[in-house]
Amino acid sequence: MPEPSPLPRTFTAAQARAEGLTRARLRGSRFLRLAHDLTVELDDAIDEVERLRLLTRVLPVDAAFSHGTAASLLGAPIDSPRRPHLALTPRRVLPQRAEFVVHSRRLIEEDVVLHRGLRLTSGAQTYLDLAEVLPPWELLAAGDALLRSGHLSQAQLGRRLARAARVRGIVRARDCAGLLSSLAMSRPESLMRYWLLRSDLPDPTPQVPVHDRFGRVVAHGDLGYAEWKVLLEYEGRQHAEHEQFGRDVDRYSLMAADGWLVLRFADRHVNGPTIVVDRTRRALMSRGWVPPRR
Repeated sequence: MPEPSPLPRTFTAAQARAEGLTRARLRGSRFLRLAHDLTVELDDAIDEVERLRLLTRVLPVDAAFSHGTAASLLGAPIDSPRRPHLALTPRRVLPQRAEFVVHSRRLIEEDVVLHRGLRLTSGAQTYLDLAEVLPPWELLAAGDALLRSGHLSQAQLGRRLARAARVRGIVRARDCAGLLSSLAMSRPESLMRYWLLRSDLPDPTPQVPVHDRFGRVVAHGDLGYAEWKVLLEYEGRQHAEHEQFGRDVDRYSLMAADGWLVLRFADRHVNGPTIVVDRTRRALMSRGWVPPRR
């Protein structure tokens, strides 16, 4: 990963006065107030990572960005919160600033990583923190993404959860940990898998290979059941692009030619279990699957 780019100059109120910068000048278009007693001089717009790197200048040395802030930077499908979240070592009086959401965390070395020039909670610690605030299906999607991006492994997660005792969200974290997969390519795929895993249907397999009559792999389904030749595909906006649409036509033709039944789902289908589970159930039954007796 390339070295972080140099940051623009920042000023405290005292530094601004020492350089002859009046309050009127600091309110000009070249300057942006980032936090109490921290103003930056801009040559160009700054992105979220640069903003956070600048904000570290007013933070204690033990601060690590956490929760949704860390998750977004590590590749989880979570929007970065407007107020950055921080983890600080417990102390008698925990510093509070209006610009941040501060959490007390006793972290060991393994719980903190340096990423894009920022101290962040590790993938395992971030997953555990998210378990306190996310519903299980969104936690699964976040965990899948952290695995896929390489910021989390089952070994790291196992070690962190083993150290967590009476931590909020620990039951949910452990419950979802065994369901995570690095093969899920997007949040909607993770959501579809979650609904199916929590249903009475057989567990689906992610990234199911489709072979032609010569045994060559010609396509992969997002989720599927090889025994019954049923596949589930999520259709995002990118599938409407001309080139992608043409590739999809080829893939679906190849799947159908070899006897696969392909179910296609969109955004409006995957945010709850009803449609995904019902249509998958009907497809499996049409291929000979027999529901278990209740």
